[in-house]
Amino acid sequence: MTIARKLPRSGQYVFKGSDALETVVATVEGAAMQGVLAVAPLVCGDESSMTRWTRKKGLIDPLHQHDDHESVAILISGKLRMVIDGGEFIVGPGDSWVHPRGVPHYSEALEDCVQIEIKSPAIRTWRLPDDPA
Repeated sequence: MTIARKLPRSGQYVFKGSDALETVVATVEGAAMQGVLAVAPLVCGDESSMTRWTRKKGLIDPLHQHDDHESVAILISGKLRMVIDGGEFIVGPGDSWVHPRGVPHYSEALEDCVQIEIKSPAIRTWRLPDDPA
């Protein structure tokens, strides 16, 4: 059995953030994490989804790209070193960024971080440790 990449609609119009269940991620776009990354799906519409990501200091996302969606995000707390399309950026609370389709990127958590991310279309890019292969 494989995990569906398209996320299903939440089925409600308002979703309480306190109800979001955070789960540690095993892979993103098929690449294993180098450190601790957790995701809490917040809400999913027909064309976009919103998630909260928690990164522990030292986490390095593997270099990857999204060929089937665009992501925009804002950092709520912490500090990240980001490399997007070869350019390096240091982002802090309130800073935002975009990962366009097909653009290679990765990040390193310089501090414990929380970010909010919106994906369009609503795509699941992560696998959990107990997901079927």
